[in-house]
Amino acid sequence: MGVLVKEVRVSGFRGLDNFSIELEPITVLTGMNNVGKTSLLKAIQLAFGGRHLITMDDFHINDVGTRDKIIVDIRIVPFSGLENDEFDENWEILFTTDRIRTDGFNSFVPLRTEVTYDVLKSSYKSESYILNEWPQFFDEGVNWFDSDKGTKSNFNFDEIPFFYMDARRDILEDTKLRNSYLGKMLSKIEYSRDDIDEIEEQIKILNERAVENSDVLSNLKNVLKELDSAMGAGSESIEITPFTKKIRDLNKGLTIYYGEGNESFSMEYHGMGTRSWSSLLTLKAFISLLSINAQEDGSVFFPILAVEEPEAHLHPNAQKKLFKQINSIPGQKIISTHSPYIAATANLKQIRSMYKANNVICGKFDSSLLGGEQERKINRQVTNTRGEIFFSKAIVFVEGETEEQALHIFAENYFGASAVELGLDFVGVSGFRNYLTFIRFADTMGIPWFIFTDAENTPDKNVKASVEEQFVHSSTSKNQDDVLIFLDDGNDFEKQLISDGYQTEIKNVILNNFVYHNEQHRASTEDNNKIAVNARTDDQLYSSMTSAKTKFGPDVAHQIVIGVNPLPPKVITLFEKINSTLTLVEGDL
Repeated sequence: MGVLVKEVRVSGFRGLDNFSIELEPITVLTGMNNVGKTSLLKAIQLAFGGRHLITMDDFHINDVGTRDKIIVDIRIVPFSGLENDEFDENWEILFTTDRIRTDGFNSFVPLRTEVTYDVLKSSYKSESYILNEWPQFFDEGVNWFDSDKGTKSNFNFDEIPFFYMDARRDILEDTKLRNSYLGKMLSKIEYSRDDIDEIEEQIKILNERAVENSDVLSNLKNVLKELDSAMGAGSESIEITPFTKKIRDLNKGLTIYYGEGNESFSMEYHGMGTRSWSSLLTLKAFISLLSINAQEDGSVFFPILAVEEPEAHLHPNAQKKLFKQINSIPGQKIISTHSPYIAATANLKQIRSMYKANNVICGKFDSSLLGGEQERKINRQVTNTRGEIFFSKAIVFVEGETEEQALHIFAENYFGASAVELGLDFVGVSGFRNYLTFIRFADTMGIPWFIFTDAENTPDKNVKASVEEQFVHSSTSKNQDDVLIFLDDGNDFEKQLISDGYQTEIKNVILNNFVYHNEQHRASTEDNNKIAVNARTDDQLYSSMTSAKTKFGPDVAHQIVIGVNPLPPKVITLFEKINSTLTLVEGDL
């Protein structure tokens, strides 16, 4: 049985001032840039011994001023695939009973790291504590970081090492640095005395043959013998060794080759994707080596690995494969990513969505709010095909593809930037009865959302009442008027455009979509077609639009934005609500 860092809390560190997150054996952090994903990884590193990395820039700054202390709390629990009530004997011996707490049912170790700045010494003071309990995040006006800090205690356990891999990894750099994970492995290479003598003798023979069989090297050696006249040394003092002479120096000339079949090339000839991937795999090898050593020693071992952007420089399929390779590394993994492919590959329960508005919050998927079919629907319709919404600033749920396409065009006209640039996603839910599933998904992930939907208040279809009922039965605390935008009763999207007076734009689209066999045919029929189209009633225009909805929807939207009329009023209402959310988010970044 092992352990797990189940919860982390951070106060006063960079952009994280009052933040809490629950972790899984493998946790995938998603969210926009600058929401604090890297800060969280650095805060965990701080708690596990990285206190020497602290600078004044790490102290949180807000409207009042700069925080005078950094606090990081971590809660370690027993774990072996399923959470257990008590630590096994080996972990209990390591932690010691005076560090282990219980809430009456479950055992845990609550650790606190507190960093302050000593003005007199111009240095940072770091202290560790074992909390007396794991306090409520906010309880009767008291924040968790203001609770009793417990007892001072040093908890730098070698059995729980922390490994950090930032996005700037490169196997070529690793070969040059003794403190890289590759360098550390190479420094651990050991041979018996007999093996050393045998290998060095073989190297000596290889060097001699290389020199003897090369006119260039032989000539160079003979010329260098002239040093004897100045130094008074014997000719044997001159050696040329194309290959490393001593086995202790083998790692200095280490070169890694990679290729296909019989063709292989040094890593310096490979792209950054291969080099970054290789660097991560050397960490996997290093952790595996430590794990084997721990097993041989009979000691407990639980590494914690933090990885920034494993997708760097890799194509989508390689990203998915690398994620699975990281998943196979022993210990607990925490991955920050901007890759929709990695987010889609991960289990929903492994994802933590970080979002920044007034404060940084962390969304966690709550499967208890959904049935099995609803969860499968999210996997099928959202994460597997629309993984980018994990990184959205706001999501607009619509009923169908027509609205999804048209709103993209309207948004670019209204905001002066594309939806992609804004971090705004429009997601078709394929029918009004699916809204509840998507509402709950966005709510648990902490991503702001809106619904732009038909009203269709007819005897056989009352979308408005259905969506309002779903909203009530969701777990959201949002105000209904702030997030639900309904079209007029009896209208779907096409009818609403006609009701708003866009007949001219619709007729232009119909005319532009007539198929002419040749220019002669165009000349003979164009005027007649214009007369026919202009004479169409609203019902006939509606019939034409709905006959090819996904074709006419975006075309009509284009006609509207290039015309003289303003955007549809309901669309403007939606964008005004979105704008208040996006402004709040941008203002805090």
